[in-house]
Amino acid sequence: MQALVWNSNLNAYCLPEVVSDSQLSTKIKSNVLSFINKGFVVKISQRVKKILSGYESDNPGTKSNLARILMHGRLGGTGKLVILPVDQGFEHGPARSFAPNPAGYDPHYHYQLAVDAGLSAFAAPLGMLEAGADTFAGAVPTILKCNSANSLSSNKDQAVTASVGDALKLGCAAIGFTIYPGSEDQYELIEEIRELAEEAKACGLAVVVWSYPRGGMVTKEGETAMDVCAYAAHMAALIGAHVIKVKPPTDSMFLDAAGKIYVSEKIPILDLTSRISHVVQSCFAGRRIVVFSGGEAKDLDGIYNEARAIRDGGGNGSIIGRNTFQRPREDALKMLDNIIKIYQGKY
Repeated sequence: MQALVWNSNLNAYCLPEVVSDSQLSTKIKSNVLSFINKGFVVKISQRVKKILSGYESDNPGTKSNLARILMHGRLGGTGKLVILPVDQGFEHGPARSFAPNPAGYDPHYHYQLAVDAGLSAFAAPLGMLEAGADTFAGAVPTILKCNSANSLSSNKDQAVTASVGDALKLGCAAIGFTIYPGSEDQYELIEEIRELAEEAKACGLAVVVWSYPRGGMVTKEGETAMDVCAYAAHMAALIGAHVIKVKPPTDSMFLDAAGKIYVSEKIPILDLTSRISHVVQSCFAGRRIVVFSGGEAKDLDGIYNEARAIRDGGGNGSIIGRNTFQRPREDALKMLDNIIKIYQGKY
């Protein structure tokens, strides 16, 4: 899919041929809604414009690709997102990932699920995106996951498995990358994403960072502790992420020094909504897009209550993988429909 280009006459992001054809631009201006339905122009909502204004150093290409994601699907224009990530095959293996719903072995299944559910974007490693890139070109914004781990290694590290060039070739809106704050390899991971992010931004791509504390001194409980989650999210913002993905935090504390500050400054963390709000605050006071992972499979009430807390706490949405694709297709579509309705304030 081509990157959108800003058209000052329409005050909207358009396909390049719309910008270059003045007659077409005039026609669109007189009948914008008709052309929105035909895919020629995306009218940017005020909410999305406000979000984009927080990225003051980025070029029009990167902002266009952020707009592609923010304006796509049933939540388009609301500032809320639901993204389907399918990178678990690398980390957990095929059977653990897809045996509960064997249709998931086929990459086309995930593309089609994202399209039919009206999701904001689909994120996956190189091979999975390549397997459906032509069939689903332009159907849903894609995020190329550029590094991956696997369960055959004990290192809390990830290998770089794709490039910015791959993302451009596939028409992706963004690259994705995981860092492990706390890991013995955390500094190398941060240096790797710094280089990839610099190249991606220069090419007009957005950057999504999965920031998952683990390894080193971080215990299992510490991985989702309030202070650690906020710290990890802040690190992702500091290294230049446009979109930050973290786990929903618990009310536990890991670092004694941080815990004292939370108490002395009376930072509210007793309920999930308050904790989500603090993570968002930690990402430049809400100037960065923050989405929260679904994690391990849980029941529907747990998923829905978590989405409501994300919504009410000011988070931008959910990036939910196993809880989606491990369910039968119709069940997954129904669940996603309800999650979208939650972010729309209808459920």
